[in-house]
Amino acid sequence: QVQLVESGGGLVQPGGSLRLSCAPSGSISGINYMGWYRQAPGKQRELVATITRDGVTNYVDSVKGRFTISGDNAKNTAYLQMNTLKPEDTAVYYCKIDSWYRDYWGQGTQVTVSS
Repeated sequence: QVQLVESGGGLVQPGGSLRLSCAPSGSISGINYMGWYRQAPGKQRELVATITRDGVTNYVDSVKGRFTISGDNAKNTAYLQMNTLKPEDTAVYYCKIDSWYRDYWGQGTQVTVSS
């Protein structure tokens, strides 16, 4: 069964940057979009950013101008470049691939923004 493998999380000071990556362990066909979600302690999971196969992107207002999502269609890999990080960005970040047949989710990677 195909799994999504995430990497790039960690501890960073406010104002710093991190780059998350998400790659599938096998082939996925019929992809509609790839996206990143996050869940902070005590809060519901929220959408952070999505990108379609055509490169159309969408961001939650709180990260616009700071985060950039990109994708490699040949590798079905998604990236999230996070700049000017704030303490309120602290959360577990999850990668998602939405396909015609089913959704795929990563296991999550912790991002902590703290001085």
